[in-house]
Amino acid sequence: MAPPLPYATSLVGRDRELSWFGRRVTDAIAGRGRVVLVEGEAGIGKTTLVRTVCAAAAGQGAQVFCGAGDELTDALPLVPLLDALGVSETSTDPDRAAILRLLHGDTARSTADLVAAAGERLIGLVDDACGRGPVVLAIDDLQWADRMTVAVWGRLAKLVPHLRLLLIGTVRPGADNDQLALARTKRDAVEKLAVGPLSRPAVTDLVTRLAGGRPAPELTELAQGAAGNPLYLTELVEALVRDGGLDVTPDGMAKVSGDGAPQSLAAAIESRLGFLTDDTHRVLRAAALLGVRFSVGDLAVVSHRRVADLFQALDASCVAGVLTDANGYLSFRHPFVRSALYEGIPVAVRAAWHVEAAKALAAAGAAVDDVARQLIASGDALAEHSPDDWLLDWLVHHSAALAGKAPSAAAAILRPAVAAATGRRHAVLVCRQAEALYRAGDPAAAEEVAVAALPRIDEVSCRTDLHWTLAQSRSMIGRAAETLRELESVLRSDEYPGRYRARLMVLAARAHWDVGELDAADELAVTALDTADGDRWAEGWALHVRTIVSVERGRMRQALPLFDRALRVVLGDPAMTDLLLLLQINRAIALSGMNHMDEAIAAARQVREQADHAGHVLRMAQACSALGQLCYDSGMWDDALVEVELVADELKNPVVVCCDHGNSAAINLHRNNIAAARAHLAAAAPYESELGDRVVPSLALAASLAAEHRGSDADALELLRPAGEQDIEDLLPDIVRLAVRVGATHDAADAMAKVAALAADTCVPHRSAAEAYCRGLIDGDADKLLRAADGYSDAGRPFARARALEAAAVAFAEQGDTSSAKAAFSRAVDLYATLGAEWHVARSQASLRLYGIRRGPHAAHRRARTGWHSLTQAEQIVAELVMAGLSNRQIGERLFSSPRTVATHVSHILAKLGVRTRTDIAREASKHQAAASG
Repeated sequence: MAPPLPYATSLVGRDRELSWFGRRVTDAIAGRGRVVLVEGEAGIGKTTLVRTVCAAAAGQGAQVFCGAGDELTDALPLVPLLDALGVSETSTDPDRAAILRLLHGDTARSTADLVAAAGERLIGLVDDACGRGPVVLAIDDLQWADRMTVAVWGRLAKLVPHLRLLLIGTVRPGADNDQLALARTKRDAVEKLAVGPLSRPAVTDLVTRLAGGRPAPELTELAQGAAGNPLYLTELVEALVRDGGLDVTPDGMAKVSGDGAPQSLAAAIESRLGFLTDDTHRVLRAAALLGVRFSVGDLAVVSHRRVADLFQALDASCVAGVLTDANGYLSFRHPFVRSALYEGIPVAVRAAWHVEAAKALAAAGAAVDDVARQLIASGDALAEHSPDDWLLDWLVHHSAALAGKAPSAAAAILRPAVAAATGRRHAVLVCRQAEALYRAGDPAAAEEVAVAALPRIDEVSCRTDLHWTLAQSRSMIGRAAETLRELESVLRSDEYPGRYRARLMVLAARAHWDVGELDAADELAVTALDTADGDRWAEGWALHVRTIVSVERGRMRQALPLFDRALRVVLGDPAMTDLLLLLQINRAIALSGMNHMDEAIAAARQVREQADHAGHVLRMAQACSALGQLCYDSGMWDDALVEVELVADELKNPVVVCCDHGNSAAINLHRNNIAAARAHLAAAAPYESELGDRVVPSLALAASLAAEHRGSDADALELLRPAGEQDIEDLLPDIVRLAVRVGATHDAADAMAKVAALAADTCVPHRSAAEAYCRGLIDGDADKLLRAADGYSDAGRPFARARALEAAAVAFAEQGDTSSAKAAFSRAVDLYATLGAEWHVARSQASLRLYGIRRGPHAAHRRARTGWHSLTQAEQIVAELVMAGLSNRQIGERLFSSPRTVATHVSHILAKLGVRTRTDIAREASKHQAAASG
């Protein structure tokens, strides 16, 4: 039974909630993570309840981290989590400092990627803390948090099964936030606690404590008007006490002695504030500009006073219960108190005051976020009054960082500033405005700004930046051809000298590639290299274009030297880390195209770890996806399943999501895990709908395999036809296989011609093997199919080899060569069994049984799906290290892997063992070791 939670005397009528929470605290301390979403109206006591729970958990040895959403911070990403986990400008811890560097922005990367990377680092901080001991992380007022804060909260909710974490969020009913709506529906992960009005006995108890006596009937009637809301009740009774409106009789009865009872919560709060001096009111209004929680230093700056001069007003506010101490900050005791003060300032006055506060904070050297928060809150004040020089200068220096971190807010702030600025300030700011709009996901508006600005700007560097934003925006909405026409026109002039001209050539080369003009893309990239004049940015991206053209043409041997040259150009330049990672990912793919599979996998693993360390979530997702595909092709299916889960779907490009779920679905179909395969196909469906006619090979293959499982080879072929029309190399052999089976001779011949053309253009083993396989299927030639199997073996592709051997066995059987058929069949089944491809084992056995051929007594045993023996070798190692008490990060350091890889392994182990906690894993590992030693 959970120990009772201690609570303050003001927390009345919440015994049920406290007891319920007490069990969750006990579970978290014991290693069984929990997620709780507390819902209730404003003033109902959510915050007090959670604070009491946190205090109790801290008393039982848990680490407690608390943050809160705020009306002034919803435009800035991750602020509640940054506050909770102690990430600030003064952070000296390297991990926390790295998070701030990410949020300061990087013009080479999207805002979404930077914020997502910071969010992943915050998850890492929580994971590390859980490795040291049980953790309670509470985020109050999630309805005011930005989308990324709620998304990270949701990601942590998914990780809770293998963390010693009690994750708490509070929210008001009906909060309009898509992420919160999603969190509310996560029935398996999130427990919801509804905090309702106090019961009548609890109302009586609370009023008795506040009034100092049992409430008389008239006081009881007044109290019932508060509808069981503890905040309103407290303010109501305390207002009566302050006004002398309550008398306590000798027999302990509290009676109303006047008619001045507040008629609403706002009136009750106004009554509390009415007892403060005018000077204290002025100080509190200035504090209200800063939000629910604020620093005394910032208040001194905004109010233009010394801290010593603020002491009397702040002390009186704390005594009156308006402000409370909040771990080095001051906080309004409830958001309603702050709102009453804030809304008491005329709208025009407070808007202008926000601008003045921003100016004062900027002059004092405050962080970009603190200044931006005031500018955002000023609303239309910036647009109605021409921005001062200080603001224009501040934006020239800081708008790039603001556009990188909070692009929507930056775009709003920059709009009036661009209209007011002249000369170079205008040129810089309009570039940042277009960039902010692009980063905010509004390419049409970004294009409009860039197009209007280009004719009016003389500075070449700013014009080049605008062309870059314009090209990116048009590419996002499928209008690369328009970019190409415009850049060709610009390049015919001489207005862009040297490296600026080279950069525009690179943009044009990329546009050529976007529209499928590979020769033109390559030629222009070569010219850009000749023109770059030592500009590493232009050289690096020009070489990137040349590499992707070579890879797309299948000229892998030509591509590798270009990759090496490009890597030498960008290596060591922090500003080009994004391109460095992209080149390394593509190089790994090129190596696999040459069938250097071991080298390709090693290269992909290396770049995955580099991307994770650098906080590049976009490139991390791409590296994991590439590695998952390499592991799939190499027959390392258990590793492939891990790779595709390392980054959450919401942080990936839709193409990557579809590719990853396609690979996972295909593996599960091969292994006859139908339910798991369907779940992956369902998860991919919303993302696939965003891709239009684009075919993602792995997803198309999985959908086709699902049709085969249903016994419809014709449907399976139909699902692959678009891939054949788009000449997707990896799926052509499957098209031939299915076309031969259903008698679709035209489809078989068309795909065969494409396979033959690819094989003729290269000496890559898997292409030669594919040609032999397809010809063998069409001709029923067992010898060609055996040559294909040998070619796939040389290429390191065991599943493709097994398919060729199975087809050879059927061809031999049809020729009456039972001995050769049985030999090929036996090798195919061995390979299938090694991969765990149970569906193919059963299907091939049924197929060869028609010819009187059976596998014999040496068939491989079926793989265990649950229990200790279902764990892969990597999972068994991780389980043993969990038993040793190591955290995910410590295990990762031991295995030279990332914490997120370890977390995925732990998640798989929990599922396979049918347990909930790391303690359970340790227990199972211990049992296995004892059984093995006995």
